[in-house]
Amino acid sequence: MIQIDAYESIRTAIIQGNYQPGQRLTEEFLSAELQISRTPIREAIKKLEADGLVSSLRRGVIVRTFRADDVRQIYDLRALLEGYAATHAALLRTEEHIARMNEATKSYERAIDAFGKSREALESIVENNKVFHDAVHESANNPHLLFMMSKVIVLPLVFRSFYWYSLQEIQASLEAHKQILKAIVARDPEWARSTMCAHIYKGRDHVLSHIEDVGSDMANVTTVK
Repeated sequence: MIQIDAYESIRTAIIQGNYQPGQRLTEEFLSAELQISRTPIREAIKKLEADGLVSSLRRGVIVRTFRADDVRQIYDLRALLEGYAATHAALLRTEEHIARMNEATKSYERAIDAFGKSREALESIVENNKVFHDAVHESANNPHLLFMMSKVIVLPLVFRSFYWYSLQEIQASLEAHKQILKAIVARDPEWARSTMCAHIYKGRDHVLSHIEDVGSDMANVTTVK
């Protein structure tokens, strides 16, 4: 019998939008949905609350919602932190770090090629984007930064931003990654910082341009029992 990881299953469903922002989830519903007992569901919900993906209600939880102000604040913090990461990556990176960023860029490019043939490759796009940014963060050699980034990067919001991208827009994201990598290879901290910040702010503006879609998701609150 296949063992189901309740936390990973619910987390993935939230990130991919199968459980919509504003949707109320109860232990009973999730237990029936995943065909497992309520004990692992209860533990999973605690982890999801700690991750900031759901908020507690008197009965059950609600999937986190995002408003325009949330988006601005999240992405403004990302720009500050990721700009810092790119700056220090340019100063402190090793050849091993460069190799990881190069491989992440190539994997991202392959994922984009697959996306051009089928939008089912979107999850691979999101994952490879994360791998590149993680490589930049780690190159900055600051464990405190890694902790802060884990709190600021909101995966459901990132997934939605890519869902709204056209193929051309995702290709532009790849080009931004290549420019960031060039700046880090050149050991030019200001170029790395400014290119990274421009990349993050472009992502912010893209999400804000689709904020009505997020708003409609929040307006249609779904209740499950």
